[in-house]
Amino acid sequence: MTDLLVSLVVLAATVLLCEATRRAAGRLHRGVYWIYLLEAASTLQLCCCAQELKLLGESKRLDLSYSLTLTYGITVIHLLTFREATCHPGAALESVCRGTASVKAAALLIVLQLGAAVAARFFAASVWSLGLSDMHLHHQKIGFRCFDPLGGTVLEAAGVELACAFTVQAVAMHIHKLEEKLKVPFFAAVITALVYAGGSISGAIFNPALAFSIQFPCSGHTYLEYCFIYWLGPVLGMASCILLFEKIIPFLSGKSSIGMEGSTAQKEKTH
Repeated sequence: MTDLLVSLVVLAATVLLCEATRRAAGRLHRGVYWIYLLEAASTLQLCCCAQELKLLGESKRLDLSYSLTLTYGITVIHLLTFREATCHPGAALESVCRGTASVKAAALLIVLQLGAAVAARFFAASVWSLGLSDMHLHHQKIGFRCFDPLGGTVLEAAGVELACAFTVQAVAMHIHKLEEKLKVPFFAAVITALVYAGGSISGAIFNPALAFSIQFPCSGHTYLEYCFIYWLGPVLGMASCILLFEKIIPFLSGKSSIGMEGSTAQKEKTH
């Protein structure tokens, strides 16, 4: 229970620190660069929290119900605090395809997201180095190493990531049909369900930046295999979902194609 309390404090401190950064940046500069600052701070929050939750889950110190409750709770917090940030490289690529952002702007956004993902590794390691709990001390003794994150084959893991990304994208494209007060709880519930369903196979990350932070440093597979699973899988999942709902279904139903203006919602595993 002490480990859980310490992790909750770490999660709360991380969210408060990133929220303070977002608010300070908003007061100082709300111009064109605001979205870049927002993405960096929000991606850092997402990855840092996921690092702590992953460690807590791998330590086997929590029942499944507690783990899913934490996942749901932190996802709700992310969705409420991220504002316009997506924390997802796939969303930047989508904006280019839809013509709402230039290639240069999207590339800069992705670089910032991946940079924040790397920074989250160092932030998490610095927190664990403090030895605030037995779990942190044990992780420090093994050099903060993580091991094979897959519970299946590479193809199975890639399939899970693709399916999860497809589902999240489908929800993002249709969630506007719900009442405003139901959107965040519903989206968080979907993400939690996906983590439960696919977590044992691939970790159910479905976010290239998040995977770059918490899965790529792990042993067990090559860098290219991780790219195939956690980068190509989610991107194909998002692309196939957009193609299905905006091209194939309208074509089969005899309707004109839905316009390419997007309602790209916030994407997160939080887990």
